[in-house]
Amino acid sequence: MPLRLNGLRVVSFESRRSVEMAELIHNYGGEPIQAPAMREVALADQHEALVFGEALLAGHCDILILLTGVGTRMLISALSTRWPRDEVVAALGRLTLVCRGPKPTAALKEVALVPTLTVPEPNTWRDLLAELDRKLPVAAKRVAVQEYGVRNAELLAGLRQRGADLTTVPVYGWALPEDTAPLRAAITRVVSHEVEVALFTSATQVENVFRVADEMGMADALREALRRSMLVASIGPITSAALQEHGVEPDLHPEHPKMGRLVADVARQAVTLLERKRRE
Repeated sequence: MPLRLNGLRVVSFESRRSVEMAELIHNYGGEPIQAPAMREVALADQHEALVFGEALLAGHCDILILLTGVGTRMLISALSTRWPRDEVVAALGRLTLVCRGPKPTAALKEVALVPTLTVPEPNTWRDLLAELDRKLPVAAKRVAVQEYGVRNAELLAGLRQRGADLTTVPVYGWALPEDTAPLRAAITRVVSHEVEVALFTSATQVENVFRVADEMGMADALREALRRSMLVASIGPITSAALQEHGVEPDLHPEHPKMGRLVADVARQAVTLLERKRRE
């Protein structure tokens, strides 16, 4: 049986890989609606990153936990504004490097570094702590965490409970797109029941979509449309938790948290799940 979306209108809130997502939707026979919901913005003040750099170059760090590919690249770039890039990379190479999944691993590969430990799917903070417990105890170790957007309090608390001497290294935050017109137009179409499928690939997308919907006076109508008349697909457990906090239960998420798998699973199940949902 071919994997087809049969002309279903599919809204994607992906930003950095918006074009790639649209191509995937189109290739499966859907009508993509691109509505970027966020952008990554380097912090104007990189003081904490540079303080970490001083400790790094002085040999005062044992383990660096890299949570995102974007953050890994931004951290290296920020440090390279003060120290030669090759010295920064060499110093990083002397650390025990822990990557939360494939994206920071790929970013390290760009500078010819290999992580000591890569956290398996679905790459949540719980998986990270469990993998450390199995393979890399952090008690009495000097541990730095490259942060992303919003502070992960649960992860930091878990590391402290395990006895880590902890340093946080925020390097970027999240903001709404500079042009929110496509996002607002997509929300209007969802509320007007002109969209059959919604794809969410990060928790921040969820927060920003509801933030803009609230500004438009449409948050309740958006929630109702997602709950009652559309197929809602989530990339993984962190995104699903954000949807649930807004009263929306995802209809599916892929076994592996990848964009390609997400769209393939939606294409395979969309028609059946939509029919079932609308009968309930």
